[in-house]
This record gives sequence, C-alpha cells and structure tokens, in this order.
Amino acid sequence: MTTKPTAAEAGTAWLVQCSVQPAALRRAWAADTLAAVRSDAWRVVEADLLRSIDAMRPLFRAGALGPLLVSTERRRAWWLTALDAEGHLDDIPALTIRPVRWPLLCPEVGHSVYGCAWLEAPDGTGKLTDPIALGAAFGPGSTLSAEAFR
Repeated sequence: MTTKPTAAEAGTAWLVQCSVQPAALRRAWAADTLAAVRSDAWRVVEADLLRSIDAMRPLFRAGALGPLLVSTERRRAWWLTALDAEGHLDDIPALTIRPVRWPLLCPEVGHSVYGCAWLEAPDGTGKLTDPIALGAAFGPGSTLSAEAFR
C-alpha cells in the first residue's frame, strides 16, 4: 500500500526537483544544515522580514501567496516568484530581485535551522508568489501598516 506524501515531503520533493544540484540538497539536509538551492524555475525576491509578514495577509486573500522563507537572525525574507518578476518589481526599492540560480540557503521543508524556516512552505504544486500582487503589497500605494516600514 502506498501512502500519500505529507505536505512537508511534497514541498521538499518539489525543491529537490527544481534544484540544479539535487544530490547536494539531500546531503545538506541529511546533515541538518542549510542547503543552497539554485533553480531555473523561479526568481528569489528579498525583503525585510517584518514588512514581508505584513504583506502575507493581502497576498493570501488574493490567492497570490507562494513560498516564503524567513530568517529571524538576519531579519530577512525571501519570496519565490515567477521568472519574469523583475519586470514587475524592479522599481520597488523595498525589494531586491535576485538573479536566476541565486543560491537560496534554506532548510528542508518542515525544519528550522539557524533561525531560518519556511513561513509559507512550498506545497509541491509549483505555486509561486504572484509578482504583480507582491509589487502591489510593497509598492508606494500599498496598505501595509506604517510599523512595517521602520
């Protein structure tokens, strides 16, 4: 009898499948450390942690929320978005668009390592954060609280 993988297993399998170095990921995660995920399947968009947490609610409501990795130690967050994200986000100072294959240091889904964890985990379906909605959440007309901008 086969069992359906858990959400964490499905998310981890998806990260491995998207990686250009799947064996390296598995080795790092087996050693309970962060792995450098490099992918041709998404762009990483970096932002402030607290501002990112505030942005989650409107993105969730819009059905546009995808994987979000956070580091409490570095107070940073990394959104996984579509490959064409740069065209939608390059004029928003609060966001840094990383190049394709940028090494995203992350733990296995469902684990926390060195203060780094998936706040919104990959679910295995390939869903990414919509870059247009992300831009709206961080752009000049956003409704994020003033607290998030400090």
